[in-house]
Amino acid sequence: MSGSHHPYPRTARVNQILREVLSDELVRLADRVEGLGMLTVTDVATSPDLRQAVVYFDSLAEPARALLEELRGELQAAVNAQTRLKRTPRLSFAPDPAVAHGEAVEELLRRHRHDDA
Repeated sequence: MSGSHHPYPRTARVNQILREVLSDELVRLADRVEGLGMLTVTDVATSPDLRQAVVYFDSLAEPARALLEELRGELQAAVNAQTRLKRTPRLSFAPDPAVAHGEAVEELLRRHRHDDA
């Protein structure tokens, strides 16, 4: 196996790098931007051409998506500075649907336990 082969696809590696860079940058920005301390980057999905990346998040703060949109320029700059990508993907932000699904399952389980009691 030569050094150019990787155990998983390039987009998966880019997704992981972006998630780490963005998480670190949000921790750094949390000192000056209220509401970021309650936000977690849960996943990143980069398009196959690496031009777009959807950043999935979980947050207890209500206006988290708007806050991330306001910080897009700073986050894009951090990705550009900390990665060796030919092109920095354009970031967009979305609440993680898996988190909402998990919360719905938890609620169903709570109701079921309450009904059994």
